[in-house]
Amino acid sequence: MIKWKKIGQIFNFDKSPFKERFVSHAQSPQAIVFKNFVRIYFSTRKKDINGKFLSYVQYVDFNKNFSKIINYSKNEVVKLGKLGCFDEHGIFPFSPLLYKNKFFAYTNGWTRRTSVDIDSSIGFTFSKDNGNTFKKNGDGPILTASLFEPFLIGDPFVRVFDNKYYMFYIFGDRWLQSKESQIPERVYKIGYAISNDGINWQKMNRKIINDKLNKDECQALPTVIKIKNLYHMFFCYREAIDFRKNRKNGYKIGYAYSNNLKEWIRDDNACKIKASNNDWDSDMQCYPNVFKCNNQIYLLYNGNEFGKNGFGLAVLE
Repeated sequence: MIKWKKIGQIFNFDKSPFKERFVSHAQSPQAIVFKNFVRIYFSTRKKDINGKFLSYVQYVDFNKNFSKIINYSKNEVVKLGKLGCFDEHGIFPFSPLLYKNKFFAYTNGWTRRTSVDIDSSIGFTFSKDNGNTFKKNGDGPILTASLFEPFLIGDPFVRVFDNKYYMFYIFGDRWLQSKESQIPERVYKIGYAISNDGINWQKMNRKIINDKLNKDECQALPTVIKIKNLYHMFFCYREAIDFRKNRKNGYKIGYAYSNNLKEWIRDDNACKIKASNNDWDSDMQCYPNVFKCNNQIYLLYNGNEFGKNGFGLAVLE
């Protein structure tokens, strides 16, 4: 049994300096631990000239007991894509990786479409200023739609295990038309790919997490950590329909474990985070990120309305 002790909401968007430059949200918090502080990247929202949302990457730096914000981004962390590119309308989520003194980040770039509302692919960026800003090698993605994964490639999480890069990500399975929704709703599953250099990837072309709700279950944002000889994955899942306002159908935290990174046993009941009664995470818990800091294991996650009000923290007991 994995027991999390909730520390609570540590970042409130409406009380932050980002409120002056952006509209809302601090989605998909992702941590990088430095010597004297912890940097947490997230995606926030701004409206374009047509009143439609764009997603931008920003960050906040916490002291290492997460009691105080000591710095925050004042400028653009990574540029959105050019006209017609896969990341033209936003980057969400943003997954950083610090490995052998090299600072990379994998991006979920998204763009609007006509028949459906969105498509996405995975991009690659690098930083030469200690993670303050990131640049792209080119305008295209490093992982995108293919024969068996035809759309919605995204939510990358990359780590190196035994000198090999592993990417856990989501891929679109199908679109649903329903009377409950005015737009087609997406269904997506978690898959993985492997690489020797972190840039050229081989997809395994299969989902690795079994469905719990039904075949239309949506699985998102995997995060993986190794504890002793076992790998632990945390992710979020929801119903495909009527999930935005219906608490019963909204995102919850899921859990699976593996001894080889390829075959996973799902056991959501072994990892529970109690929702608050009437607070920031009472209706939804989503977009987890697990990391080690000061010999402890922490869980970052978003709450209600997909992180509209910020993010919170829990520590492994």
